Amino acid sequence: MNNAGIGASNPFATIAEEEFERVFAVNTKAPFFLARLGAERLRDGGRIVNVSTGLTRTALLPDLIAYSMSKGALDVLTRDLSKLLGPRGITVNSVAPGVVATDNTAWLEDDEEARARAAGYSALGGIGSTAEIADVVAFLASDDARWVTGPGSTPRGFADLSRDRRHGGSLT
Repeated sequence: MNNAGIGASNPFATIAEEEFERVFAVNTKAPFFLARLGAERLRDGGRIVNVSTGLTRTALLPDLIAYSMSKGALDVLTRDLSKLLGPRGITVNSVAPGVVATDNTAWLEDDEEARARAAGYSALGGIGSTAEIADVVAFLASDDARWVTGPGSTPRGFADLSRDRRHGGSLT
């Protein structure tokens, strides 16, 4: 399972090349080479699960473009590996959650308005937990998911399903 993920602290207009490269090194390069090394050792019928983001499907937070781009590349890796490794019965999936309560979103606890807005993007009206995402990952890693492969397993309860952008695409 590849759950690497760091965001950029600077928006598009001011992100430095070094920060951009660091985001891609962690979010894209590391999972690529871990998957390559792992695929050599993985038994037939094995599983690879990558954690992406729902931001690859929407311009909800456009200032996080470096993060979204890096996770978009991870989705392409997932898609292509599912085709390459499929003949061995190896499934490759990516989970693309929406807003999840993590250290990276801890600031939402102190900003009730932003928290409500983030929860409003969810089909179920809440912010996801890491345990809920882990349940999706556990399913994809199980034999029950032997016929599920490719990018885009989205825990939809915590994804932006609307095309309505009344909130202007920002949590802050």
